[in-house]
Amino acid sequence: MSSLFRKFFGNSGEEADNDKKNDVKSPYAPDTSLPIDEQFTFNFKENGGKFIYCENLNEVSENFENILAENDWFEKETLCFNPNLFKLLEENRLSPNGTSEKATFFLTSCENLVADEGSILFSSNQLKHFKPNELPTNMIVFATTSQITGTKGDGLRRIKNAHDKNYPTNITTIKYFEEVKEQDFLHYGSCHKNLYLLLLEDL
Repeated sequence: MSSLFRKFFGNSGEEADNDKKNDVKSPYAPDTSLPIDEQFTFNFKENGGKFIYCENLNEVSENFENILAENDWFEKETLCFNPNLFKLLEENRLSPNGTSEKATFFLTSCENLVADEGSILFSSNQLKHFKPNELPTNMIVFATTSQITGTKGDGLRRIKNAHDKNYPTNITTIKYFEEVKEQDFLHYGSCHKNLYLLLLEDL
């Protein structure tokens, strides 16, 4: 496991001491010198996202089942548009054919993960024509470490390069992963999601 994931999921005393020494910087400015995977993980968790690192596909399946068990989502109506993810549902006797109004959770992939915002970039390839507020509040997103980009602009360039002739529509980011308190006007009008990220190491 890389130092990034040891840092966030527990490391030995010496490593922890070294991390603390390296982290002594101004508390008033983000550390943009960190590797983008570390930036993303920190900012994503700060936004309230639930992050689960997976070293292989077996761990993806195991952690997906753990999420279902934690939330009692077995035998619930589910929404999923990506055939590549249907196997995760089938392994747990779930159907992908729920409706956006009645589904308990939405299982999806994404375009990219944006490090400096800790956000997730989607397009019509994942969301179809739906706006985020038209989809279930509960989301489980599958992504890989190679999808992490530094900025939203980097992510948009990747989309353009990957879909040169069939550029997707409905490009949007989801950034807030916990309910905003009433007095927090900075996030007024934003759409929050109870979001789990299953991140597969592929680098």
